[in-house]
Amino acid sequence: MRTKRNQRSYLFTVKVWREPLGEGRTEIRYQARHVLSGETHGFRDGALLIAFLQTKLDELERAASIET
Repeated sequence: MRTKRNQRSYLFTVKVWREPLGEGRTEIRYQARHVLSGETHGFRDGALLIAFLQTKLDELERAASIET
């Protein structure tokens, strides 16, 4: 079990905006960027954004546990 003292954290920026589709219609778009690596992904569905972040967090945790 992790304590606050050894808890890892990871920094992402999330951008959310309305994309004009024409004829007065818009669509919400999302972008996630891992700040340290610069890896960036765009999404048209908020659920896919959340799934990406969860998967990426799992990958980062696995990599960090191998290093320690």
